[in-house]
Amino acid sequence: MGGEVSTYGDVYSYGILLLEMFTGKRPTDDVFKDNLNLHQLAKMAFPERVIEIIDQRLLLKGNVNISSNEDYNEMRSRMHQCLLSLVRISISCSVEAPKERSEMRDVMLELQGVRDFYLGVNKYKAKEKKLPMSLEGPSYISNY
Repeated sequence: MGGEVSTYGDVYSYGILLLEMFTGKRPTDDVFKDNLNLHQLAKMAFPERVIEIIDQRLLLKGNVNISSNEDYNEMRSRMHQCLLSLVRISISCSVEAPKERSEMRDVMLELQGVRDFYLGVNKYKAKEKKLPMSLEGPSYISNY
């Protein structure tokens, strides 16, 4: 915002990059006018309408080869939880006020937690190592 170069700017850029990847929209898209931007779009959609802004190419379709409807529903639910977490992380990185942005080390830990949750790793790790609740998966999703 015209100030000094700092890691706060890097965190902001990372948040916007994540939003670009998961929404399939660029900050310069025509949809962003009248002071609407990618961060605001995600914040307005979070959490109830986040699926509406996600790039549809990232979502599971009905023709995925999964052994049962129960497995398919579980996988969709897990994906939805992860997308919610990823959008929440992106929003927290791209807030306007630099001092309110997440720290990169916290972002990294949260992203690792999302990855592990999606892959089903946490249910085993949590039993073995007793991870803190914040790292056991996106069940802690908060309303931003």
